[in-house]
Amino acid sequence: MMRRSLAIAFFAAFAPMGISSALAQESVSAPAGIEIVAEFSAAHPPGNIAVTPDGRLIMSQHQFYGTEYKVVEVLPDGSVRPFPNAVWSSAPDANGIGLNDVLGVRADGNGIVWMLDNPGESGSGRLVGWDTRTDSLHRVIYLAAPVIPENTFLNDFAVDLYHDAIYIADTAAGDRAALIVVDLNTGYARRVLQGHASMQAEDIDIVVDGNLVTMGGEPARIGVDSITLDPGNEWVYYGPLSGRSLYRIRTTDLLNTDLSPQQLAARIERFGDKPISDGITIDAGGNVYVTDITANAIGVVRPTGSYEILYQDDEQLNWTDGFGFGPNNYIYVTVNELHRSPALNGGENASTPPYYLMRFPSLEAGVVGR
Repeated sequence: MMRRSLAIAFFAAFAPMGISSALAQESVSAPAGIEIVAEFSAAHPPGNIAVTPDGRLIMSQHQFYGTEYKVVEVLPDGSVRPFPNAVWSSAPDANGIGLNDVLGVRADGNGIVWMLDNPGESGSGRLVGWDTRTDSLHRVIYLAAPVIPENTFLNDFAVDLYHDAIYIADTAAGDRAALIVVDLNTGYARRVLQGHASMQAEDIDIVVDGNLVTMGGEPARIGVDSITLDPGNEWVYYGPLSGRSLYRIRTTDLLNTDLSPQQLAARIERFGDKPISDGITIDAGGNVYVTDITANAIGVVRPTGSYEILYQDDEQLNWTDGFGFGPNNYIYVTVNELHRSPALNGGENASTPPYYLMRFPSLEAGVVGR
């Protein structure tokens, strides 16, 4: 989440740190019903989490803290290593091999890990797909103007193999937040719904533990951020971080290039209530799980549209960020204290690691990787 310019500024201000062990400590107890999978030191601030069909855990490292490696794999013992390797996980070389800043990461049903790379000096963002079954580069799709504006922040996304598409939430500043629809057959990308109310931040403060979250010296107002795809590949669910509403739109409508902007906007539905939130995911029963960042909690929007808290802990659920469905209907979630990061805390890093990767059982079955 957040604006690219701020992310770059704060990335430059804090020196990256190398790879080290991230073992969970037996002395730490998780909130009831949640299991701690791994603890991370200051060197490995988690961003989002993806789970491959064979259960591998792939995690982006949040650029708001500044890291040498952009994406890592969390190993069974809790340690991490660069993913897919040290060269690709580092800053791009003269040939473009490497990653600038990745937050969104997803694994599809074919074992491809997709990494959403924000623009670097070239001005182009990218979707980089890595085949975990052959350990080789699968595909690179470039995202450039006019698909992305100058102040883009390519945030999270959902992979739809049924329709061969990817849906991206671009948390661009102001009224420029939008969705991007990528055709995986052709690589063609379209920017849609920019300026629509469902993309925009509401005028509400983000207050965590009694402290106002700021960005650039002003109260943070953050547009479309969370996005997920239902197991039936029928609906894309999304919402602004600074917002109390969860929306959805049919995949067939997003993919219909014959619809005018006005016709497409008319197909949006308000699904239900949500808190100020960062990540979402959904199970086959239509339960939408939400990272409730101002309440230090994880909640769920029921199919009726009503919201309730599932887990709450002021000590260990400090800014729950990204979800990923894993095997045996476990949902993995990252915890990274993002409200205490320099980008959202007046330039000061006030976080107190360890950060966490946790998991909890879903209410109903889901799709691995979502």
